[in-house]
Amino acid sequence: MVRRKRFTLMPLIALGTLSVMIALPTLSNVRLYAANSERFSTVTVHPGESLWAIAASHTTTDGDVQETLDQIAAANHLVGSSVVPGQHLRIPQ
Repeated sequence: MVRRKRFTLMPLIALGTLSVMIALPTLSNVRLYAANSERFSTVTVHPGESLWAIAASHTTTDGDVQETLDQIAAANHLVGSSVVPGQHLRIPQ
């Protein structure tokens, strides 16, 4: 009669315990930080206004109009640069 080896969970339990003992001190040093909330102002597009003109009017004297335009487009999920009168745009501050 051939005896079969019994499968035991003891090696798996020991490996799991060892993993927790190693991972726990590492994970306890991790800190989570909330993202800074970005501030916006809202403008309404008037007839004849372009996105470039709106960006130019909200760019500081030493700023880049194209960068401001890109930020406005990203904040409003704009695909192109066209805007329509009456449209409300969020302007990052």
